[in-house]
Amino acid sequence: MLDGTQGFGAHSVIHRDSILRLSEDLPLVVEVVDTEARIQALLPTLDGMMGGGLITMEKVRVIRYKPHAGS
Repeated sequence: MLDGTQGFGAHSVIHRDSILRLSEDLPLVVEVVDTEARIQALLPTLDGMMGGGLITMEKVRVIRYKPHAGS
């Protein structure tokens, strides 16, 4: 999960990280890597959790995946 310090909202409003603003108004990126079928199955649940926002699905090429040595 990535927290943004500034983002451009759907209503043409710039959202910024500031002490005076509530943290719920900041941009947020959540990345999930899985099969397309599993992500498609998750979308209805995710849609119900979102009040607003943007969902994109992109193909990725995993170059390297190595579990932590302690696993």
